Amino acid sequence: MTSLAHNRRIGLGIAALTFAADQASKAWVLGPLKLPAVHLLRPALDSATPDIPLLPIFGFTFTQNYGVSLGLLTAGSEGQRWALVGLTGAIALMVAVWLWRERLVGDIAALGLVLGGALGNIADRAGRGYVVDFLDLHFGSYRPFLIFNLADAAITVGVLIVLARSFLSRDKRPQPAPES
Repeated sequence: MTSLAHNRRIGLGIAALTFAADQASKAWVLGPLKLPAVHLLRPALDSATPDIPLLPIFGFTFTQNYGVSLGLLTAGSEGQRWALVGLTGAIALMVAVWLWRERLVGDIAALGLVLGGALGNIADRAGRGYVVDFLDLHFGSYRPFLIFNLADAAITVGVLIVLARSFLSRDKRPQPAPES
């Protein structure tokens, strides 16, 4: 097995593990935890405490997200829902192609996080009509992010790794030798 094939298997394995962990955590929230759903844009959310506080700044609060990142592009109809599934599916396909063509294991691993997270949220939107969000990071009543899930966290971390690697660790272009 070549090193490129090995790297691809690592990326696809990370995508599969990310997807599985995301779906298992959502099943846990919808099943055994039985958290009541709150509306994503509920005004009282700014002052609400999590349904299950774990730390002074973090807890579980279940919400049904009908949009994409930061609640944007909210799908108000079945047609819009499936348009979002198609759009996010096309993006996931581009990430999969990028992962397949990439050669560096660090970038492949990061793209695996992005792909697994994207597939987790696509599965929610296609199967339930909404994405299950439940991770609630807050500082008093200030919430720097909307409520999110493991898929969102994986996508964010993967994108940050790709960006950091592209800015910090890419080989520099060779400089021409000075003329004598």
